[in-house]
Amino acid sequence: MMTPLVDARGIVKRYGPTTALADGRLTVLPGESHALVGRNGAGKSTLVNILTGLQAADEGEVRFDGEPAPPLADRDAWRRKVACVYQKPTVVPELTVAENLFINRQPLQRGFISWRKLRTEAAELLATWDVHVDPEVRTADLKVEDRQMVEIARALSFGARFIILDEPTAQLDKREIERLFTRMRALQDSGVTFLFISHHLQEVYEVCQTVTVLRDARWITTAPVAELPRRALVEAMAGESLEAIAEQAVDPRDVDHDAPVLLEARGLTSPAYENIDLTVRRGEVVGLAGISGSGKVELAESFAGLHTPTGGTAQLGGERLPFGDVQAALEAGVACVPRDRHDQGLVAGMTIGDNATMSVLDRLGRFGFVRTERKRGFATALIERLDIHTEGPEQPVSDLSGGNAQKVVMARALASDPRLLVLINPTAGVDVRSKESLLARVDSAREDGIAVLVVSDELDDLRRCDRVLVLFHGRVVAEHPAGWRDHELIASIEGVDNHG
Repeated sequence: MMTPLVDARGIVKRYGPTTALADGRLTVLPGESHALVGRNGAGKSTLVNILTGLQAADEGEVRFDGEPAPPLADRDAWRRKVACVYQKPTVVPELTVAENLFINRQPLQRGFISWRKLRTEAAELLATWDVHVDPEVRTADLKVEDRQMVEIARALSFGARFIILDEPTAQLDKREIERLFTRMRALQDSGVTFLFISHHLQEVYEVCQTVTVLRDARWITTAPVAELPRRALVEAMAGESLEAIAEQAVDPRDVDHDAPVLLEARGLTSPAYENIDLTVRRGEVVGLAGISGSGKVELAESFAGLHTPTGGTAQLGGERLPFGDVQAALEAGVACVPRDRHDQGLVAGMTIGDNATMSVLDRLGRFGFVRTERKRGFATALIERLDIHTEGPEQPVSDLSGGNAQKVVMARALASDPRLLVLINPTAGVDVRSKESLLARVDSAREDGIAVLVVSDELDDLRRCDRVLVLFHGRVVAEHPAGWRDHELIASIEGVDNHG
């Protein structure tokens, strides 16, 4: 049998109490394009960090061409084995292509950089790998696809023949994607092997020969792409058979179609999303789903005053919604649970009571003075309402577990009696019990007649929604009423129809 170019077995990686990989496996044969797929949190990034020598596995081993991986400290040895081209560029934008290709290893003449030799060697390297880029152009002026090819050429110049492409098509249009795939096939013919990571499953079928699926930090399957129908691939990522999925489908809810529209957006456009039309009725819960980079988070944050769209309008309760001003959005009736409770949601040095009542201080006193008793009573009521496990309102918020800290953020959002509640990844990083408690607040918000927008990568969060809109590359591409099945929603999110 052919010796694998890369063979990772039994990879385990823990970060404190969190197991990021419980059983990572990957076997890549020379000259193939091998896809690595899995939903967010499946363990893909952790495996890539270990395959590129950025981190050591706690258990398991990685072998290249039958030999053990180099020691972590030997960066030159790792560069000769493997390179990763990330979504975010690793080139220095202000330097030329030639300078980036030979950064920290420029050809010298009498102790000085030989610029002529640098340009000549850069031109030869680009020609060797058929990369049509001017070596003297500033890298910042390159198109994304050309920048990626420069990064690939640089990796190949170290001797690496195993290239990891992390979401390489995320910023490319259809024509650029086709050109990238043509170049990948040509490089494969020249002996280059690829690990291709993409959320767009259609691309896996176009450019890869083998696919490995990770789910819940574990290896699930490795199979030839030609032998794995798309439905089976989506099932492997979702973790359930279609029969099981059919049994656990949520019953469609009775939505009051006569309820007044509270939020109405028309033609909203920004660098992250394009021409979005959206309505949310009183007492309706609408989900926004999509892969990272789909624009779902930026769209939700725009309603909360964190961004200013370049085009379009939005109204809340018939009044124009202010953009780009969080305080104005709050006064207009929008409350938000932000995506990062640590950086955006909580003031770590303050108490639970201070954090929970921060948005409603004007209601707790007059002329700028806050009455302590009133504030304590208000905070205590919020603590009881959200079942926050605490010694009392005076306890520092930094003492709380992740689930209880998130409940404080939710308490503050609900304290202002909003008309629109925007929840971004509301149950990220919380335990099962806290998750259920937080999602119960979504149900009570619906009953209170609040319009709710839920943005999440978690299917359990989206199950509470009356309908889910799916964004892909900044556009709404599908709408699923309550009662959707996991494989249907995942297929829409991943940009693939599930009839194949």
